[in-house]
Amino acid sequence: MKINPVKFAIVASITWGLYILLIGWLAAAGWSNQSLINSTTALYLGFKPTFLGGIVGSMWGLVDGLAAGYVLAMALNRAKFSLKK
Repeated sequence: MKINPVKFAIVASITWGLYILLIGWLAAAGWSNQSLINSTTALYLGFKPTFLGGIVGSMWGLVDGLAAGYVLAMALNRAKFSLKK
């Protein structure tokens, strides 16, 4: 069974975007690990542990999740196809 790369990418995008949003908002409330905030801030331009920073970071997370999900689904499909031979 092959994974549909577009559908998988959309699900990964939404999941990762919500995760980054949650990190930002929890950090704004004071419930976060500082090393996690520092690494997320380094990865996503505009991300800050604030309400608006979480929204900006989640937009970057949506794009990042879309690309990573598509590539992962394509790699999994190729790996499954090559293992069947």
